[in-house]
Amino acid sequence: MTPYISVIIPAHNEEKYIARCIRSVKKAAKEVAGNVEIIVVCNRCTDRTAEIAGANGARVVSNEDRCIAKVRNTGIAAAKGEIIVTIDADNRMTKGTLKEIDELLKSGQYIGGGAPIRFERYSFPLWLNDLLCRVSFAMTGLYSGIFWARKETFDAIGGFVDKKAMEDVATAKLLKKRGQSLGKKYTTLRKNYLLNSTRKYDDLGDWLYFKLLVKNAGTFVKAAFGKTEGVDRLLDELFYEYNDKH
Repeated sequence: MTPYISVIIPAHNEEKYIARCIRSVKKAAKEVAGNVEIIVVCNRCTDRTAEIAGANGARVVSNEDRCIAKVRNTGIAAAKGEIIVTIDADNRMTKGTLKEIDELLKSGQYIGGGAPIRFERYSFPLWLNDLLCRVSFAMTGLYSGIFWARKETFDAIGGFVDKKAMEDVATAKLLKKRGQSLGKKYTTLRKNYLLNSTRKYDDLGDWLYFKLLVKNAGTFVKAAFGKTEGVDRLLDELFYEYNDKH
Protein backbone atom coordinates (compact mmCIF):
# COMPACT_ATOMS: atom_id res chain seq x y z
CA MET A 1 0.00 0.00 0.00
CA THR A 2 1.36 3.41 -0.99
CA PRO A 3 2.07 5.49 2.12
CA TYR A 4 0.21 8.73 2.69
CA ILE A 5 2.60 10.10 5.32
CA SER A 6 6.34 9.48 5.58
CA VAL A 7 7.95 10.09 8.97
CA ILE A 8 11.70 10.66 8.72
CA ILE A 9 13.86 9.90 11.76
CA PRO A 10 17.58 10.77 11.47
CA ALA A 11 19.63 8.70 13.92
CA HIS A 12 23.27 8.51 14.98
CA ASN A 13 23.89 5.73 17.52
CA GLU A 14 20.40 5.90 19.03
CA GLU A 15 19.89 2.28 20.08
CA LYS A 16 18.64 3.37 23.52
CA TYR A 17 15.95 5.70 22.18
CA ILE A 18 14.92 4.73 18.65
CA ALA A 19 12.29 2.15 19.69
CA ARG A 20 10.32 4.57 21.88
CA CYS A 21 10.38 7.19 19.12
CA ILE A 22 9.01 4.69 16.62
CA ARG A 23 6.33 3.59 19.11
CA SER A 24 5.16 7.19 19.46
CA VAL A 25 4.88 7.49 15.66
CA LYS A 26 2.90 4.24 15.46
CA LYS A 27 0.42 5.49 18.07
CA ALA A 28 -0.02 8.71 16.09
CA ALA A 29 -0.39 6.72 12.86
CA LYS A 30 -3.48 4.98 14.24
CA GLU A 31 -5.28 8.35 14.29
CA VAL A 32 -5.04 8.96 10.52
CA ALA A 33 -6.81 7.17 7.68
CA GLY A 34 -3.84 6.83 5.31
CA ASN A 35 -0.88 4.51 5.55
CA VAL A 36 2.18 5.82 7.42
CA GLU A 37 5.72 4.74 6.64
CA ILE A 38 8.58 5.25 9.09
CA ILE A 39 12.04 5.82 7.64
CA VAL A 40 15.06 5.75 9.95
CA VAL A 41 18.15 7.29 8.37
CA CYS A 42 21.12 5.67 10.07
CA ASN A 43 23.96 8.16 10.04
CA ARG A 44 27.42 6.75 10.80
CA CYS A 45 25.89 4.28 13.27
CA THR A 46 28.17 1.78 14.99
CA ASP A 47 25.58 0.37 17.40
CA ARG A 48 22.30 -1.56 17.00
CA THR A 49 20.17 1.38 15.84
CA ALA A 50 19.48 -0.11 12.39
CA GLU A 51 18.69 -3.55 13.80
CA ILE A 52 16.28 -2.18 16.42
CA ALA A 53 14.61 0.19 13.96
CA GLY A 54 14.02 -2.62 11.49
CA ALA A 55 12.67 -4.91 14.20
CA ASN A 56 10.16 -2.19 15.12
CA GLY A 57 8.81 -1.89 11.61
CA ALA A 58 10.83 1.00 10.20
CA ARG A 59 12.47 1.11 6.79
CA VAL A 60 16.17 1.76 7.27
CA VAL A 61 18.35 3.77 4.88
CA SER A 62 21.90 5.02 5.38
CA ASN A 63 23.77 8.29 5.07
CA GLU A 64 27.41 8.92 5.99
CA ASP A 65 27.49 12.74 5.88
CA ARG A 66 28.39 14.60 9.06
CA CYS A 67 25.54 17.06 8.48
CA ILE A 68 22.01 16.65 9.86
CA ALA A 69 20.44 18.50 6.92
CA LYS A 70 21.87 15.99 4.45
CA VAL A 71 20.73 13.13 6.67
CA ARG A 72 17.16 14.43 6.69
CA ASN A 73 17.27 15.01 2.93
CA THR A 74 18.31 11.39 2.39
CA GLY A 75 15.12 10.37 4.18
CA ILE A 76 13.00 12.77 2.15
CA ALA A 77 14.49 11.42 -1.09
CA ALA A 78 13.60 7.87 -0.03
CA ALA A 79 10.09 8.79 1.10
CA LYS A 80 7.01 7.66 -0.86
CA GLY A 81 4.36 9.58 1.08
CA GLU A 82 2.55 12.76 0.07
CA ILE A 83 3.32 14.36 3.44
CA ILE A 84 6.74 14.53 5.09
CA VAL A 85 7.19 14.73 8.86
CA THR A 86 10.60 14.76 10.55
CA ILE A 87 11.45 14.04 14.18
CA ASP A 88 14.74 13.32 15.94
CA ALA A 89 15.35 9.81 17.25
CA ASP A 90 15.51 10.64 20.96
CA ASN A 91 12.24 12.62 20.91
CA ARG A 92 8.59 11.58 20.72
CA MET A 93 5.39 12.94 19.20
CA THR A 94 2.02 13.11 20.92
CA LYS A 95 -0.83 10.85 19.82
CA GLY A 96 -2.73 13.37 17.71
CA THR A 97 0.29 14.85 15.91
CA LEU A 98 -0.15 13.25 12.49
CA LYS A 99 -3.92 13.78 12.52
CA GLU A 100 -3.50 17.50 13.25
CA ILE A 101 -0.85 17.85 10.54
CA ASP A 102 -3.15 16.14 8.04
CA GLU A 103 -6.06 18.41 8.97
CA LEU A 104 -3.98 21.59 8.70
CA LEU A 105 -2.59 20.69 5.28
CA LYS A 106 -6.01 19.60 3.99
CA SER A 107 -7.42 23.00 4.97
CA GLY A 108 -5.37 24.56 2.17
CA GLN A 109 -4.36 27.46 4.41
CA TYR A 110 -0.92 26.25 5.42
CA ILE A 111 2.32 25.39 3.61
CA GLY A 112 3.69 23.44 6.56
CA GLY A 113 5.15 24.17 9.96
CA GLY A 114 6.62 22.97 13.19
CA ALA A 115 5.49 21.88 16.63
CA PRO A 116 5.76 23.30 20.14
CA ILE A 117 8.51 21.73 22.23
CA ARG A 118 7.84 20.40 25.72
CA PHE A 119 10.37 18.62 27.93
CA GLU A 120 9.73 15.10 29.22
CA ARG A 121 10.47 16.39 32.73
CA TYR A 122 10.82 19.84 34.23
CA SER A 123 12.97 21.76 36.69
CA PHE A 124 13.51 25.50 37.18
CA PRO A 125 16.25 25.83 34.50
CA LEU A 126 14.23 23.68 32.09
CA TRP A 127 11.19 25.92 32.66
CA LEU A 128 13.41 28.89 31.78
CA ASN A 129 14.59 27.07 28.66
CA ASP A 130 10.97 26.39 27.73
CA LEU A 131 10.11 30.05 28.28
CA LEU A 132 12.92 31.15 25.95
CA CYS A 133 11.58 28.81 23.26
CA ARG A 134 8.10 30.30 23.62
CA VAL A 135 9.43 33.86 23.49
CA SER A 136 11.49 33.01 20.40
CA PHE A 137 8.39 31.59 18.71
CA ALA A 138 6.34 34.66 19.65
CA MET A 139 9.00 36.88 18.05
CA THR A 140 9.70 34.83 14.91
CA GLY A 141 6.66 32.60 14.39
CA LEU A 142 9.11 29.75 13.75
CA TYR A 143 8.99 26.54 15.75
CA SER A 144 11.10 23.62 14.58
CA GLY A 145 11.42 20.31 16.47
CA ILE A 146 8.95 18.44 14.27
CA PHE A 147 8.95 19.70 10.69
CA TRP A 148 6.08 18.94 8.34
CA ALA A 149 4.95 19.83 4.83
CA ARG A 150 3.94 18.11 1.64
CA LYS A 151 6.76 16.30 -0.16
CA GLU A 152 6.23 18.49 -3.21
CA THR A 153 6.92 21.51 -0.97
CA PHE A 154 10.19 20.11 0.35
CA ASP A 155 11.18 19.25 -3.22
CA ALA A 156 10.34 22.79 -4.32
CA ILE A 157 12.62 24.40 -1.71
CA GLY A 158 15.40 21.85 -2.22
CA GLY A 159 14.88 20.07 1.10
CA PHE A 160 16.59 21.11 4.31
CA VAL A 161 19.15 23.87 3.91
CA ASP A 162 22.57 22.25 3.52
CA LYS A 163 24.39 23.69 6.52
CA LYS A 164 25.43 22.34 9.91
CA ALA A 165 24.41 25.24 12.11
CA MET A 166 20.82 26.53 12.42
CA GLU A 167 19.67 24.56 9.39
CA ASP A 168 16.28 24.17 11.05
CA VAL A 169 15.69 27.91 11.26
CA ALA A 170 16.94 28.44 7.71
CA THR A 171 14.61 25.70 6.44
CA ALA A 172 11.64 27.12 8.35
CA LYS A 173 12.29 30.50 6.71
CA LEU A 174 12.32 28.88 3.27
CA LEU A 175 9.04 27.09 3.99
CA LYS A 176 7.53 30.36 5.18
CA LYS A 177 8.73 32.17 2.04
CA ARG A 178 7.36 29.40 -0.17
CA GLY A 179 4.03 29.66 1.60
CA GLN A 180 3.87 33.42 1.12
CA SER A 181 4.36 32.97 -2.63
CA LEU A 182 1.33 30.65 -2.68
CA GLY A 183 -0.85 32.62 -0.28
CA LYS A 184 -0.35 30.12 2.53
CA LYS A 185 0.95 30.41 6.08
CA TYR A 186 3.75 28.68 7.99
CA THR A 187 2.24 27.59 11.29
CA THR A 188 2.72 25.44 14.36
CA LEU A 189 0.61 22.69 15.86
CA ARG A 190 -1.89 23.92 18.43
CA LYS A 191 -3.12 20.70 20.05
CA ASN A 192 0.01 18.55 19.90
CA TYR A 193 3.70 18.94 20.58
CA LEU A 194 7.18 17.42 20.49
CA LEU A 195 8.14 15.64 23.70
CA ASN A 196 11.78 16.64 23.97
CA SER A 197 14.34 14.26 25.47
CA THR A 198 16.18 15.53 28.56
CA ARG A 199 19.01 13.01 28.32
CA LYS A 200 21.74 15.62 27.88
CA TYR A 201 20.40 17.55 30.87
CA ASP A 202 20.24 14.32 32.88
CA ASP A 203 23.92 13.69 32.13
CA LEU A 204 25.35 17.21 32.03
CA GLY A 205 23.02 19.20 34.29
CA ASP A 206 19.82 21.18 33.79
CA TRP A 207 21.71 24.47 33.35
CA LEU A 208 23.56 22.99 30.36
CA TYR A 209 22.40 25.35 27.61
CA PHE A 210 22.63 28.48 29.75
CA LYS A 211 26.23 27.53 30.56
CA LEU A 212 26.88 26.95 26.87
CA LEU A 213 25.39 30.34 25.99
CA VAL A 214 27.67 32.10 28.47
CA LYS A 215 30.77 30.07 27.66
CA ASN A 216 30.30 30.41 23.89
CA ALA A 217 28.77 33.89 23.71
CA GLY A 218 31.38 35.07 21.20
CA THR A 219 30.80 32.03 19.01
CA PHE A 220 27.05 32.67 18.87
CA VAL A 221 27.56 36.36 18.08
CA LYS A 222 29.85 35.41 15.17
CA ALA A 223 27.25 32.89 13.97
CA ALA A 224 24.63 35.66 13.89
CA PHE A 225 26.87 37.43 11.36
CA GLY A 226 27.37 34.31 9.23
CA LYS A 227 30.57 32.89 10.73
CA THR A 228 29.30 29.48 11.82
CA GLU A 229 32.53 27.47 12.14
CA GLY A 230 32.53 27.65 15.94
CA VAL A 231 28.86 26.65 16.17
CA ASP A 232 29.52 23.77 13.77
CA ARG A 233 32.21 22.45 16.12
CA LEU A 234 29.93 22.88 19.13
CA LEU A 235 27.10 20.99 17.42
CA ASP A 236 29.49 18.18 16.51
CA GLU A 237 30.43 17.94 20.18
CA LEU A 238 26.82 17.94 21.37
CA PHE A 239 25.50 15.54 18.72
CA TYR A 240 28.11 13.17 17.31
CA GLU A 241 30.63 13.08 20.12
CA TYR A 242 27.96 12.94 22.83
CA ASN A 243 26.09 10.10 21.12
CA ASP A 244 29.32 8.16 20.60
CA LYS A 245 30.03 8.30 24.34
CA HIS A 246 26.47 7.65 25.55
